[in-house]
Amino acid sequence: MGIFSSISNAIFGSDEDDTPAPAPAATPAAATPTAAPKRAAISGVDVEQRISSIPGADALNWRTSIVDLMKLVQIDPSYANRKELAQELGNDDYSGTAEDNIALHKAVMNKIAAAGGIVPADLKD
Repeated sequence: MGIFSSISNAIFGSDEDDTPAPAPAATPAAATPTAAPKRAAISGVDVEQRISSIPGADALNWRTSIVDLMKLVQIDPSYANRKELAQELGNDDYSGTAEDNIALHKAVMNKIAAAGGIVPADLKD
């Protein structure tokens, strides 16, 4: 699992969070293969409200800081992890400058919005 997936799962839950308990074994004649349900799409989820409800959100500047966002969702915000996240999002030139970190935060918010999350414009642009 990549760093972005970890951030997304921390905000919206993982596919495993909504996996139902296994059904009782069926007789061979009645067995029909079915796909396990996945978590609900993030479409329509208010991302700002969801992140704000994470304990400790009020003490961190997660709205503009990628380091604080990563701390909030309990991901090590080390340079190596931020560089890996930047590469996942298509930035192979990440150097860890303040400008890079601001751009990385916006890229994360834009990707969450592209997946259907409702992200305020000031967090994306």
